[in-house]
Amino acid sequence: MTVPDATGPAGPRPTPLQAVHESLGAVMTGFAGWLMPLRYRSETAEHQAVRTAAGLFDLSHMGEIIVTGPGAADALDYALTGQPSGLQPGRARYTMICAEDGGILDDLIVYRLAGEEFLVVANAANTGVVAAALSERAAGSDARVTDRTADYALIAIQGPHAARILAGLTTAGLDDLRYYASARAAVAGRDVLLARTGYTGEDGFEIFTSPGDAEHVWTALSGAGQGDGLIPAGLAARDTLRLEAGMPLYGNELSRDVTPFEAGLGRVVKLGKPGGFVGRAALASRAETGPVNVLAGLAMDTRRVPRHGYPVLWDGSRCGTVTSGAPSPTLRMPIAMAYLEPEAAKLAAGAAETRLAVDIRGRAEPARLVELPFYHRAS
Repeated sequence: MTVPDATGPAGPRPTPLQAVHESLGAVMTGFAGWLMPLRYRSETAEHQAVRTAAGLFDLSHMGEIIVTGPGAADALDYALTGQPSGLQPGRARYTMICAEDGGILDDLIVYRLAGEEFLVVANAANTGVVAAALSERAAGSDARVTDRTADYALIAIQGPHAARILAGLTTAGLDDLRYYASARAAVAGRDVLLARTGYTGEDGFEIFTSPGDAEHVWTALSGAGQGDGLIPAGLAARDTLRLEAGMPLYGNELSRDVTPFEAGLGRVVKLGKPGGFVGRAALASRAETGPVNVLAGLAMDTRRVPRHGYPVLWDGSRCGTVTSGAPSPTLRMPIAMAYLEPEAAKLAAGAAETRLAVDIRGRAEPARLVELPFYHRAS
């Protein structure tokens, strides 16, 4: 994982679950200005629990920005690449906020909570940037932008047993809560916003609580999941889970230097929506000319692990750069995502034998081009 360090003079900011993490013996680390659990015992065990049973995550470092008012939908349409005005209340959508030149400022999830109320969830390191950009882009419209990060804690339960564990604790009808939908509900007797979203490639839920209720909700979920294999999981497992699922991380696959088209996410850019949006001209041009580089999946034929920034080679010449790499606990081999020159990616896709390699500390290690995502959960 590579993220900007936003730690202030007082040190990383603890989440409302700090005491819980300490009691569980978590290894803590500074992450985007927050003090977060990296792992509790074994990151591999935590990863495998999410794939086979369930994992419990503290995501309270994520940013929550509320946009309200009669002009909220139109303001978000103008600010973002997607079209939040098309969302029905209770639904959510993955989208991006870009600069005028098309570079990605952040990737986001937008929840429409009511007709004139939206929740924008930003990455921790980018919350200030996103809030400022939304405020600037909403100027002159009948919309109000408020950074409400301090009013929320965020807990995720992810994995094939997540729904079964949660069902006994919530008033929500989970069978009716579709993927990328949310509902006001109670969990363990506390009022929450419950969303069927996640960043692991598994079914699961994200629970927005007040900071004061976070420990109670976490403890209730932990207790309910004891017989179903639920264990707490940290940032390390979250990173390998999202890598297997081919999900981009800001600061690795996404940045100001790439557009959604390089990342293979052109689907989130709604060029035809009425009224235009910030970055439309640059993104329309990129859609016409094609991406400068393409995001690809690599599977290694050796046990050596490619890491962020390592050169990718085609016939011995550099053709790209690794953005994320790790041993895959599910596939039992090192995997990576990398940006490749389009011609090299085309040649690699059509080659009978691999001529791709990753330069790992001066040694060219053979790699194969594979389709993203690396992992698909059973339906």
